[in-house]
This record gives sequence, C-alpha cells and structure tokens, in this order.
Amino acid sequence: MTDLSTFPITRKWPARHPDRLQLYSLPTPNGVKVSIMLEEIGLPYEAHKVSFDTNDQNSPAFLSLNPNNKIPAILDSDGPGGQPLPLFESGAILIYLADKCGQLLPTDAHGRYLTLQWLMFQMGGIGPMFGQLGFFHKFSGKDIEDKRPRDRYVDESRRLLRVLDQQLQGRAWLMGEAYTIADIATFPWVRNLIGFYEAGDLVGISDFANVTRVLEAFVARPAVQRGLKIPA
Repeated sequence: MTDLSTFPITRKWPARHPDRLQLYSLPTPNGVKVSIMLEEIGLPYEAHKVSFDTNDQNSPAFLSLNPNNKIPAILDSDGPGGQPLPLFESGAILIYLADKCGQLLPTDAHGRYLTLQWLMFQMGGIGPMFGQLGFFHKFSGKDIEDKRPRDRYVDESRRLLRVLDQQLQGRAWLMGEAYTIADIATFPWVRNLIGFYEAGDLVGISDFANVTRVLEAFVARPAVQRGLKIPA
C-alpha cells in the first residue's frame, strides 16, 4: 500500500485510499477546474474539503503542500517515476493530469502550444479580472459612490469576453471541435461571473452569444455537473 504519511497534509486530512490521487479543494472556479478534469478523465481520486470558514488554507498542514495557501492542490501517490508528487496551481495541475492520462491536451506540439496559450489566457486574464469584478460588484465595492474602479473591471472583463467570443465564432470549443483543458479552465469562471457574482447584466453577457452558447454546452456535460459539486 502507498505510504503518504511523510506528507504533513495527510495528518489533517487522512487518506482513506492512499493509492488514489488526493485532491484538496473547494467548489470555487479554480477548485472545480481540477475536480471536473478528474471526472472527465476518470482517474480515481479522493476529495478533501479545505474550508475557508475555519481558515484551513492557512493551516500548517495545508501550507506544507501549498505555501501560497490557495486551493486546489493535489498529492498524487503515483507521480512520475512512481514517486508521490505534491502539486499546486490549477493550471499546472491540469497540464500534469492531461499529460499523465493522455487526454484533453493535444499531443502534437502545434496543438499543444495553441491550447496552452488559451489556458494561460484564462490564468492571466479571465480569472484575476472576473474575480476582481465579481468581488467588487457583489461585496466590497457595492456602496462606493465612485464607480471608476468598478467600471475599469467591467471594461476589461468585456474586452476579455469579446476575445473569447471571437475565438469561439464557428467553433464548438476554444480549440475547435476538440474539448480541452482550456475549456475546463475558462468556463467555470464565466459561469461564476454571471451566476454567483450576479454580474451578467453588468458586463452585458447577452452581447457574447458564442460565449453563452459554449457555456451552456459546458455545464451540460455529465462530468462537469459532477465536478461542480466536489468536494461536497
């Protein structure tokens, strides 16, 4: 049996199935990227809830796995060379899982790099900007009279949506007919912006018909529906 006892995180979140990949997460846009990916590829895993309510993300156990105190993070007992691999950052995890299972990332160099550029587009633009706009709109900035900061987030979010919409014109997914990790990274954030953050009208989401079309196809996938609820 795989021994994960040398990893401090397993003392706070014991592994009932140490032979499976261990996922430490919450159902946030970044968190569900990995749970959706795991559901899509069918890799056995065990999910552990990192509760923000109890500040789990700042516990010594979690920081031993991710010093950046962000979810998600994984511990794969069957990493490269058969050695356990601890890994954080959702984008890095998606690439790792795609390479591990040979799914959802083109194997040819041309297709691989084109897919990775859209993954980085999400990580560097969509995630940070949608998150800032959503938090400012729903929480901290609602009552601030000066709307210029909010409007800056709105303008940049609309620009990013426009880029997405143009890329999706005539395509089923970001890369064409092939569903990839770029879609898994991107559409949880679009869903969260117009759902949880209630900013759909603010950004004029109806102006981006391709985005809403593909979002609908994304959330209809059975693996996505399961992954959005993990960890419970």
